[in-house]
Amino acid sequence: MDVMSVLWDLGSATVNEVSAQLDDDLAYTTVLTVLRILESKGLVGHEREGRAHRYHPLLARREAGRSVLDRLREKVYSGSTEMLVANLVSDERLSAKTIRRLRKLLDERLEKEERG
Repeated sequence: MDVMSVLWDLGSATVNEVSAQLDDDLAYTTVLTVLRILESKGLVGHEREGRAHRYHPLLARREAGRSVLDRLREKVYSGSTEMLVANLVSDERLSAKTIRRLRKLLDERLEKEERG
């Protein structure tokens, strides 16, 4: 789990709370540095809570996912959404249930596009 995932899951957390949730045994100062970098990039905010700071995400998980996918599509798949999706669905680890859900999402999107 990474720092942003911890904040998305908990809603807000102190450095110690984030550190306790991380898979890696990172030093307090390392977690604090990561949080400060995320804050400088506008991804995280904080409020003072006693002597500590309570950090919270300023970017929703869905927005972050969209941004990552957009960069992946541009850099790896030359801007092709079709190539990105084709690669995802060709993964042999997808269950039949997942494939059906993906099909349903695509069908719904197609209906919306055709309605206009």
